[in-house]
Amino acid sequence: MLTRLPYSFLWLFVLPVALLRLVWRARRQPGYLKHVGERLGRYRVRAPGKVIWVHAVSVGETRAAEPLVRALLARWPEHTVLLTHMTPTGRETSKALFGGESRVLRVYLPYDLGCFMRSFLRHFRPAFGVIMETELWPNLLAACRRRKIPVLLANARLSERSAGRYARLPALTGLTMRALSAIGAQTAADAARLSALGAERVTITGNIKFDIAPPPAALSLADTFRARIGSRPVLLAASTREGEEGPLLDAFARLAPPDVLLALVPRHPQRFDEVAALVRQRGLALQRRSDDSAVDAKTRVWLGDSMGEMFAYYAAADAALIGGSWLPLGGQNLIEACAVGTPVIVGPHTFNFQVVADQAVAANAARRATDIEDGMAMALALLADPGAREAMATAGKRFAEAHRGATQRSIELLEKLSTGH
Repeated sequence: MLTRLPYSFLWLFVLPVALLRLVWRARRQPGYLKHVGERLGRYRVRAPGKVIWVHAVSVGETRAAEPLVRALLARWPEHTVLLTHMTPTGRETSKALFGGESRVLRVYLPYDLGCFMRSFLRHFRPAFGVIMETELWPNLLAACRRRKIPVLLANARLSERSAGRYARLPALTGLTMRALSAIGAQTAADAARLSALGAERVTITGNIKFDIAPPPAALSLADTFRARIGSRPVLLAASTREGEEGPLLDAFARLAPPDVLLALVPRHPQRFDEVAALVRQRGLALQRRSDDSAVDAKTRVWLGDSMGEMFAYYAAADAALIGGSWLPLGGQNLIEACAVGTPVIVGPHTFNFQVVADQAVAANAARRATDIEDGMAMALALLADPGAREAMATAGKRFAEAHRGATQRSIELLEKLSTGH
């Protein structure tokens, strides 16, 4: 308790700032002003019967949780799965993935003050919990431990950079790590870094994202996309981040033949209009996915202004540049591209997905470029070389298939926790 006291005291000062930040972010995403009471531990929705709680912060974690959530529903058919998020986009993603499933509910997780977390746990009374990747809340985990609610940290990853930040507070970090009932780490390197910070009961389970199967509806939508585009080569810029689109568009305008279509899909939906303006500033003919119409032969950039359709974009593309990797942002998940056989180009900054990116490059499922200019040239060369594309597509599918199984290993850990073994 004494170790957490300064942390809890700090939250008393941070809370007003956090609430003001919701108002600030609502200027671009009005969803931040919805369900504010939930962030303070006040809930109207109730979960019927027994509850399994899964925390997935935002879009990436929610998508990664999909195969695990479906496995939980199958393994514990008498339970409701409660998904908690921190962002509106994460919440919307869970609606898109599980909106038709009556046994999946979604709310915001409260801010990490003890009174809010106690209210959350009293209201929903989860039988056990799962936290996706590395979202560690000291007061939440302490409250779970006091109530004897087992918590698994699933699909856990920890970069060297993040490990260094956690190491600055060794007492609090160690206490928080030891409050976890079990940890399923993605790789041996992740397991070693977690253990060095005080984590116990660490098992290497692999990356659950490899278990995400392309939904038939997404593959059908990809066929629709291709029919609208026609026979033109399609280069996908996937999950791009602020500061990347401008240089990428400049490189595309300089290097790409007129028949190549750039499908540009920003990571964050609140930036769709901003990115559209960047395209127009460069005089490139633009269409938007939301227009829901055929792509004109003169269109150079097709803006993917939709949510939950990334598999369809990948399956419709001939090659993909992965966003977040061109600036020091850590990269984005490239597994979905590999799973549908889309050749991948990543930039120099993939520290959030380092092992997966390195393995994909070694397997010839991906190639690494030094910068955006190099990446654009590399991608355009692939578009002009059907043989190389086919070889990378085959390698990508084999790579994705070879690394599956993390979901089942995570379920096995949860079975032990739920029975007290």
